[in-house]
Amino acid sequence: MERRVPTKEEVLGYLKEDRNWGRWGNDDQVGAVNMVTPEKRVAAASLVKSGRAVSLSREFPKTPAPNNPTPAHHYMKKVFRSETSGFSADYYGISYHGTATTHLDALCHVWDENGMWNGRTHDDTVTMDGAVWGSVEHWKEGIITRGVLLDVPKFRGVPYVTMDTPVHGWELEDIAKAQGVEMKPGDALIVYSGREKWNEDGNTLWGGDAAERPGLHASCLKFIRESDCCLLVWDMMDFTPNGYDLAWSVHGSIFAYGIGLLDNALLQPLAEACAEEGRYEFMLTVNPLRVVGGTGSPVNPVAIL
Repeated sequence: MERRVPTKEEVLGYLKEDRNWGRWGNDDQVGAVNMVTPEKRVAAASLVKSGRAVSLSREFPKTPAPNNPTPAHHYMKKVFRSETSGFSADYYGISYHGTATTHLDALCHVWDENGMWNGRTHDDTVTMDGAVWGSVEHWKEGIITRGVLLDVPKFRGVPYVTMDTPVHGWELEDIAKAQGVEMKPGDALIVYSGREKWNEDGNTLWGGDAAERPGLHASCLKFIRESDCCLLVWDMMDFTPNGYDLAWSVHGSIFAYGIGLLDNALLQPLAEACAEEGRYEFMLTVNPLRVVGGTGSPVNPVAIL
């Protein structure tokens, strides 16, 4: 991979010329998750050695914050059956897209001037009653596959990625080689950028300012496509502004390549576990809610080493 920042024309080529439309049929609504076959799940299960389980989910975001302008609802109630018996119950409500909730983006979530996944248009597929194309229920069996963590801060010898040092595609290639891992078709690509340490170090809360945010540069699109992954799991997400005046840079992987994006993952515990065990591949389980017409779902991904 060339070690230079691509031009806008090259980035547009990544999103158009390299796309996966029609690869699994023109009517496909599963996308790259098609590569997660029964054999792929069995191979992922064989990676479990210590049995150590690590959640990649943040807490349910009920507290208002700059990166959480629409906090989740959690209402409680108690119902008494007698003076000495009863039960407790509660209500959950959440607007999960954004930079606070750990969630999975479905194939209907974003689009550009060329359309959404497999060339559909939002006018025809997204209604007020839900999406009728590429919605999250098509992943109802879950995404259970081999996960590969690429630890950017560890490779760089720094605590976190900054605005001056976005993550580039050729760097992901270098990190994989340094860690002794190779991406395989249907893997989950997990990129740790150090979001927690960024917040702890007195920086503006990550995600609070939509106009300026560190993360993955559009040059990563080439690596993502060539890795043939089915899922991108990340903590810092797209480098913003992307420098190309594009509505979507790395998020364009959804409509171009048909991969799921697992946004706002909590990856520091996983990075620490991988460093302690000296390995960066494991079994990953992601089980979205079965919401018919949903543009995604909150999730609690679990890595099992």
